[in-house]
Amino acid sequence: MADVDVDVAGRRYRLSCRDGEEDHLRALVHMVGSKAEELTGALGEMTEARTLLLSALLLADELNDLRGAAAVARKDPAPSTVAAEPDPAYAVAIERIAERVERLADRMERDGQ
Repeated sequence: MADVDVDVAGRRYRLSCRDGEEDHLRALVHMVGSKAEELTGALGEMTEARTLLLSALLLADELNDLRGAAAVARKDPAPSTVAAEPDPAYAVAIERIAERVERLADRMERDGQ
């Protein structure tokens, strides 16, 4: 286990996580801290507990919206607006087929068909 010291809403915390997950934990703490700063800027100073509770509620609301959007996307995926790049091998194959068709058409014209 790894210990990570972090700051949220003006207070320092020591958290534990699995080895190798320290950067992920710091990123999550940054998200919570950003929400706390956003709330403090909008509503003024609050108790630490209230700041962290409201931060958690805002993040939970965002997560809920994203889960809902993901569920809708899974049920009714939007058609892709980006055209796939054609495989160059297909272009070569199509060109060869076109040449064969032209040769067959020429032969049919010569044979009077």
